[in-house]
Amino acid sequence: MTTLVLASSSRYRRELLARLGLEFQCHSPDVDERVLDGESPDELVTRLAHAKAEAVVPHYPDALIIGSDQCAELDGRILGKPGDHDAAVHQLRAASARTVAFHTGLCLLNARNGRARVLNVPFRVHFRTLDSSMIEDYLRRETPYDCAGSFRSEGLGIALFERLEGDDPTALIGLPLIALVSMLREEGVAVLGDTR
Repeated sequence: MTTLVLASSSRYRRELLARLGLEFQCHSPDVDERVLDGESPDELVTRLAHAKAEAVVPHYPDALIIGSDQCAELDGRILGKPGDHDAAVHQLRAASARTVAFHTGLCLLNARNGRARVLNVPFRVHFRTLDSSMIEDYLRRETPYDCAGSFRSEGLGIALFERLEGDDPTALIGLPLIALVSMLREEGVAVLGDTR
C-alpha cells in the first residue's frame, strides 16, 4: 500500500482529498510563497505546487506526495489571500462585473523515484455587479480572508457569481480532483476499480 501525503495545512484541500475515500496523511510544507520577478501566475502555482511536494520528501521518502497552490489573476495582477476585511473589500470591488482567472497548480511527486507530474488547472469566475452592501454582507457572513480572491465558492460565495467557466470545479476550491485522479491512476492508485 502506497502512503499518500497531502503537502498542505489547508483544511479546504484536506476536505477535498477526503472526498476520494483514500487514506492519506497531511504534512505542512515550509515553502517561501513569494512571487519571483517576472513570474506569471501559471509559473507561480506550478513552481509552488512542486516545491511544496518536494519539501515533504525528507519526511516521507517512499510516499506519493500531493502539492497544490492557487492564485487569482485580474488584469494581469496576482491576487492572493486577502488576510483581512479591508483587503477583501478591495478585491471584491475590483472583481465586480469582471472576470477573474484562477490558476491552480497541482503536483503528484513519487518520492521513491523522483518522478513529478505537474500541471496548472485554469478556471474563470464571472462576477455579478457587486455593490458595497452585498460585499459587506457577504464578508460579514462568511469571512473568507484565507481564500484567494476573497470568496468561498463552496459556500455563500456562489451568490457573487454570474457564471463559472472551467473543466473542474474542485480546482476553484484549491485541489483539482479530476486531474489528481488521473495522476494517481498513472501511479497505480485507483480511486475506483483496479488499475490493472
